[in-house]
Amino acid sequence: MWLTAIVFLPAVGALLIALLPRENVGLVRAVALLASLATLGLGVGLFFAFDPGQPGMQLIEEAPWIPALGVSYKLGVDGISLLLVLLTVVIVPLLLVAPWGRVEDASYKPFAALVLLLETAVLGVFLALDLVLFYVFWEAMLIPMYFLIGLWGGERRAYAAIKFFLYTMAASVLMLVAIVVLYVAAGLGTFDLMQLQGVQLGRSVEFWLFLAFVVAFAVKVPVWPLHSWLPDAYAEAPFAGTVLLSALMSKAGLYGLIRFGWTLFPNAAYELAPWLLGLALVGLLYGALVATVQRDLKRMVAYSSLSHLGLVALGIFAFGPLSLAGSVLQMVNHGIYIAALFLSLAVLWERFARRNVDEFGGVMRFMPRFAALFLVFMLASVALPGTNGFVGEVLILLGTFLTPHKAYAVVAALIAVLSAIYMLWMTQRVFHNPPNPELEPRARDLSIKEVALLVPLALLILGIGIYPKPLLARVEPSVEALIAQAQSRLERVHDPQAQGAVVEEATP
Repeated sequence: MWLTAIVFLPAVGALLIALLPRENVGLVRAVALLASLATLGLGVGLFFAFDPGQPGMQLIEEAPWIPALGVSYKLGVDGISLLLVLLTVVIVPLLLVAPWGRVEDASYKPFAALVLLLETAVLGVFLALDLVLFYVFWEAMLIPMYFLIGLWGGERRAYAAIKFFLYTMAASVLMLVAIVVLYVAAGLGTFDLMQLQGVQLGRSVEFWLFLAFVVAFAVKVPVWPLHSWLPDAYAEAPFAGTVLLSALMSKAGLYGLIRFGWTLFPNAAYELAPWLLGLALVGLLYGALVATVQRDLKRMVAYSSLSHLGLVALGIFAFGPLSLAGSVLQMVNHGIYIAALFLSLAVLWERFARRNVDEFGGVMRFMPRFAALFLVFMLASVALPGTNGFVGEVLILLGTFLTPHKAYAVVAALIAVLSAIYMLWMTQRVFHNPPNPELEPRARDLSIKEVALLVPLALLILGIGIYPKPLLARVEPSVEALIAQAQSRLERVHDPQAQGAVVEEATP
């Protein structure tokens, strides 16, 4: 019951919070923090209990849910999902105790409950091995985030929340239809992912099903050109909501591309790989160019995130063992440094109530501790050697270059240089330009508590950058097993003896 406890412990915390009086804010905070820290403890224990030498799913928990339809409650973890679970349980406690951009005490109770419910949904997405169960968790992510944006967002929060919900809900309907068609076409009477992995579909069926899944996942990442909800949602969401969107929910979309795209539909993924790699490159370039011309710091980091996620998608679609392992590692790396960057912007907003880069200057003189930590976060985002961003980016680019898609790796490496341009420019303007005299009366450096909240992220950035082996040792066997399984499916398509195993084509 280890995985079940990890998934539902935050929801239990949310239920307990719902029973507490709204006025007792201290108790609400304590329960929320306790639930998130207990989940963190279980996640860390899972990391060390996981057997790196076993490439398949481990600690599988299964029980009938809707037997008549072949729906089961099934959870499992491999090296890919393990790292994302660990990322999730690390980020959430920081958001619950961070003093920057904090909601008012009167509304903290629903805020904490929604954050914990969202944590349960995200963890369920990473651990579910039944397609219906996965879809339930997938849709469950939308509701807490909709309310987080709509209740605690900026002036245009209603517009941003509705746009986010409609985009992701519409794309999810495509995935639901694809799940039903896959269930019928496979003819196995089950939604079990591990059983459906061995089904060889007809070419046209697999093509359309893969496309439906890709659209659903690409919207969540988001992948260009399905990204138009991102700037509004990221900019209008409260800082905690922006961190959840960028650090965790975007990883759910990338995880889906790996777990379901290549696993269930390898032939369609292989055929469409050049087009998908092209979209990833466009997203990488588009995000970097738009970030370069932004003046709003939050929007600049949001478009920077879009660009970096395009690089992660590139490694996934290249489907080399090194590039895919690099993408999984970079998902974790990106989650850490993008959360740190948005929390840093929350510090600036909490002190100065401004986000325009032209309104800052000389912040380093007023806040040297904060400037030092921000420098670590910024350098991770531009992939400086010694930071976690460098390790993941190099693995993606090198792994892609070792596949038949060498040209994409070369172009991506050239585009990635743009991130250094706008991030260094922004850092110069905010921290090192002549001081803005309007800032000094409101400036105060980080307190001991605030330093204690940001330092763990800096230590993770440097620790993974210097010694990524513990993470790679757990993800590489799972990645190699996934690729081997997909390649065997590709070979069967051209094997005359295997043609009898191909499921008859059906029109979705």
